[in-house]
Amino acid sequence: MRKKSLSPIQIIMGAFLLVILAGSLLLSLPVSSASGKAVGYIDALFTATTSTCVTGLVTLPTVTTWSFFGQLVILILIQIGGLGVITVLTGLMLLMKRKLGIGDRILIGESFNLNSLDGMVRLVKKVITITLIIEGVGALLYMSVFVPEFGLRGIWISIFTSVSAFCNAGIDIIAENSLCSYALNPVINITTMLLIIFGGIGFIVLLDIGKMLKNKKRRHFKFLSLHSKIVLSVTSFLIIAGATLFFIFEYNNPLSIKEFSVPEKIMVSLFQSVTTRTAGFATIAQENLTNASAFWTMLLMFVGGSPAGTAGGIKTVTLFVLFANARAVVRNKRTVDAFDRQLSVDAIKRAEAVFVTSLFIVIASTLFLSAFSDRGFLDIIYETVSATATVGLSRNFTGTLNAVGKIIIIMTMYLGRVGPISLAFAFAANKKSENVIINPVEEISIG
Repeated sequence: MRKKSLSPIQIIMGAFLLVILAGSLLLSLPVSSASGKAVGYIDALFTATTSTCVTGLVTLPTVTTWSFFGQLVILILIQIGGLGVITVLTGLMLLMKRKLGIGDRILIGESFNLNSLDGMVRLVKKVITITLIIEGVGALLYMSVFVPEFGLRGIWISIFTSVSAFCNAGIDIIAENSLCSYALNPVINITTMLLIIFGGIGFIVLLDIGKMLKNKKRRHFKFLSLHSKIVLSVTSFLIIAGATLFFIFEYNNPLSIKEFSVPEKIMVSLFQSVTTRTAGFATIAQENLTNASAFWTMLLMFVGGSPAGTAGGIKTVTLFVLFANARAVVRNKRTVDAFDRQLSVDAIKRAEAVFVTSLFIVIASTLFLSAFSDRGFLDIIYETVSATATVGLSRNFTGTLNAVGKIIIIMTMYLGRVGPISLAFAFAANKKSENVIINPVEEISIG
């Protein structure tokens, strides 16, 4: 009898699950608790999941609940979740001078959604180096504010916040109200936004930009790859459009930014737009947003960041492909084009699959959470979209979840992080291939 082997996607999903379970066991130990009394396992599991899935939703305040050991475990889980389990394991293997086999290279390629296996070792080294440099610079910038305020503890706060921001986790150890106390601090705002953006656009884009800048003759947008052009264009548009609409919707809201000056309103609106890209930090209480801003936030959260990065959501490239395909259909074009290139049929099908399956997860999660919670619908769907897209923004709802609600959100965060399309591929990986039967075509009515 032929032994079934696990597919790369199944291995990646299993690795994430093992890291979550290991983290939950560590966090359930008394040494992880600030009080010295063990935290309940469901809350420990929730915290391990939100950290590994770089979501940021928390049932217990991170700053007061966990000891230094517990916070260190959370930080390690965030770093593993942001880089990806396979990248971290590969980095450890390289440190131990172990050679990578073809199977290892396939896993790396799958984790970064790459079709080629060339240069996998160099890619991992570059990704780890970029991460350490960006997080290091971010920590130093944070220290200029946190060390004068918190003393030596400010160093730990700066390191934790930098890693959390670059990995788009949104977990902090500063206060229970996230970064609301620093809503008007330009250093904290700018540093956090840059870290979120760098992590969100993806390592492939960062490497592509670096390659372009090294060549003096090719320092132009047109020399970037199609993937990078799409990511940078959509990211820029969503950040600007997001900030503009937040500025308009919240301008006269007395619960958010009404009392701020115009420059302060612009900064807060820009931060809200950036953090919705699956970062989860907040400088204004989300429950105080107008309905228009809350709905716009959900749309931005659902889109999220970009492929091969630390962010979640359906991704900017998926959104672009869907709109490009719709535009081609409306114009009756036979091909879907972008930046003088033709998009493949496979890319269009994957984009459609990612959108539909992600939407299904949001609908299912919202339905079940509504059945086991008496909170308002806006609070519930805000929570489920945030969990699916691994954002971490909440309308002060996460801490009130009952046991069933916590399990629902745990499952939603996990599915959102591993990717809905990966889940489908994982279940179909070991199915026997059958003879291809081409069915006859029959026209149906659409729209």
